[in-house]
Amino acid sequence: MQGFSIGETGGDAMSNLQERRKAKGLSQSQLAKASDISVRMIQGYEAGYKDINRAAAISVKALADALGCKIDDLLEEGSDE
Repeated sequence: MQGFSIGETGGDAMSNLQERRKAKGLSQSQLAKASDISVRMIQGYEAGYKDINRAAAISVKALADALGCKIDDLLEEGSDE
């Protein structure tokens, strides 16, 4: 069993971060090493229990740099409160 899903989209929707990571063929561990962001934090962003839109800019930039994309590509729509 995969675990649990959080959010109104259910378990089928992937986060932008997860989509980019998988498109690059990277594991969470590989992305963590490339970006110097912990695997735990990446898991949180991908699962939706940590809001990447509220993350430190330097963290999101590190992830974007490691994935070869723009910061905006990783931010989620409809996450403003």
